Amino acid sequence: MITSSSNSKIKHVRALSRRKERHAARQFVVEGVRLVEEAVQAKIIPAFVLHTSSVEDDQRAQALLEELRAVTQVLAVSDAVMKEISNTETPQGVLAVVPFIELALPTPPQFVLILDAVRDPGNVGTIMRSARAAGVDELLFAPGTADPYNDKVVRSAMGAHFFVPFRALSRWREITEMTKMMPRIYLADAHGDVDYAHADWSRPVALIVGGEAEGASDTAHSAKIAAVRVSIPMLGGTESLNAAMAATVLLFQAARA
Repeated sequence: MITSSSNSKIKHVRALSRRKERHAARQFVVEGVRLVEEAVQAKIIPAFVLHTSSVEDDQRAQALLEELRAVTQVLAVSDAVMKEISNTETPQGVLAVVPFIELALPTPPQFVLILDAVRDPGNVGTIMRSARAAGVDELLFAPGTADPYNDKVVRSAMGAHFFVPFRALSRWREITEMTKMMPRIYLADAHGDVDYAHADWSRPVALIVGGEAEGASDTAHSAKIAAVRVSIPMLGGTESLNAAMAATVLLFQAARA
């Protein structure tokens, strides 16, 4: 059992809490039985797995650890060590270090979601979860959007990383190139001209969702990216929804097409 925080693997897990270290190692951390199960279901092989004795009586956790022992290193750690490296207030007893995910992008994509400067990690993760549930087949992170491997994003996404192909891009020019053949690209805008219920969501289609405070960037507003602004009618004096709620409403409207 690992009981020292100076152990090399423990140091590595701590380092992965920093964006620079994650991207240098091309690894990130997933916590909890459910998320690690999602990784296994997606045939992702962890670099290593850590667990505490608190899961010894959990048959589901034990079955998962037994499966993982056949493909990677599974190590016990003390509760104190797990608490030190966990990003949750109450550690769930199982943690895995997994490689960055690079699922093949569809060619051509049919249902694309673009996140533009959505900086709140919780919102980004929730949107990823909704994207998976709504059938999005390509997710693009525009400049200024939270790192998809941020621990809050990973927790909120609930396994979407393993099933929705996504790319984090540094330039809008790349996004323009990737979506140039899309016949319809909508931009979510509280003051948009088209009611979301009246928009044509037939495939192929793309949706741009902007950030929480300022909405979409000037680049996203360019007619070269999105020609139509789509809105969600508000009642009761409400001015807008947050990015995750708005994205979810729009994605499930699109899913009905």
